[in-house]
Amino acid sequence: MNQHATSTPIVEVENLGKRYGSLAAVDDVSFDICRGETFALLGPNGAGKSTTIEILEGYRDRTSGTVRVLGVDPQKADLAWKARLGIVLQSSAEAAHVTVREQVEQFAAYYDRPRNVDEVIAAVGLTEKAKTRIGKLSGGQRRRVDVALGVIGRPQLLFLDEPTTGFDPEARRQFWQLIRSLKADGTTILLTTHYLDEAAQLADRVAVIAAGRLVEIGPVDTIGGADARTPVVRWRDESGLHEKRTSEPAAFAARLHAATDGEPRDLEILRPTLEDIYLGLVGASRVPSTALIPGETAHV
Repeated sequence: MNQHATSTPIVEVENLGKRYGSLAAVDDVSFDICRGETFALLGPNGAGKSTTIEILEGYRDRTSGTVRVLGVDPQKADLAWKARLGIVLQSSAEAAHVTVREQVEQFAAYYDRPRNVDEVIAAVGLTEKAKTRIGKLSGGQRRRVDVALGVIGRPQLLFLDEPTTGFDPEARRQFWQLIRSLKADGTTILLTTHYLDEAAQLADRVAVIAAGRLVEIGPVDTIGGADARTPVVRWRDESGLHEKRTSEPAAFAARLHAATDGEPRDLEILRPTLEDIYLGLVGASRVPSTALIPGETAHV
């Protein structure tokens, strides 16, 4: 876990439920997020993760259960509590005709103790674009503006909703470095993403939600359990393609080599990725695309 993370929970969710008539959008979900931790909430289409996030942000009321964010029930929170949050939505509505600096200055004025505007612009890598109108920026640069606006008020908890959707690979990796720098400063981050490699790179822990229920939660390197992480050795011979799941893939490959007249064809050792494990966890619980929960977006 991040060296700045502590065991003190900054988010506490217990038996959370949200219903729309007979539809359970969120069904008995419980988890905590520790101070300084980066926590990824993952789920397929209509899983209930957006509903859960909106409840934590105070934008949607729950039907049942208890929730405390920064020690406060979001359903009863005031503006002072909201000022302690940073929220970077999947889509934003920056003023295209103002400069980066003007936009960040405007948001800084909303807070009693904002971060230094120039320092924030530098932190998100936009110093050279500070005098550029937002409408002239690339998509990746606009997302950096979004993050600047999300952190200018010194949030204790930062929500990142699908932060790199539409990015090219280089822009995504540059953005990851920005998130790592915020994490290194001790910011608590709640991330939703449909890029499983992104969750693996950035999160301390992940929770997988499917059909409104929490199906797995744990550190990135242990989620799914040992069986789900067992490597597979795959090779080909005259009779076709073969594979063997084993906890000792190198030893098995060595024995296979010794028993084969020459190098085994197409020999490879496959170690399950977070995406492999995730797909295994939610495969039996996937919600049909025609049954999306109100407010949920159609992302993996």
